[in-house]
Amino acid sequence: MIKHAFFVRLEAKPGKEQAVADFLTSGLQMTNREATTPIWFALKFSPTTFGVFDAFASEEDRQAHLLGRMANALMARADEMLASPPSIEPIDVLAMKNQLP
Repeated sequence: MIKHAFFVRLEAKPGKEQAVADFLTSGLQMTNREATTPIWFALKFSPTTFGVFDAFASEEDRQAHLLGRMANALMARADEMLASPPSIEPIDVLAMKNQLP
């Protein structure tokens, strides 16, 4: 059962919007290798504002994600691509529907 999540807000530096979008798109491959990250979304809110939502079954899985490839790759490129450090918010999942048509 999914109970734990992160919401990460990313603000691109001027001229780095496509780099952030490309990075997030490529992040799917990295997170697919994380067995303890079953839910992951890359989001675009505006031309410069992006986000990531990911969810986990346990607190241990959530913490493991912070040490994973995606998080490490993001932090390695944060100064290059982002106007400010990522805003990483741990959140609790109260309810969830996951049903494809």
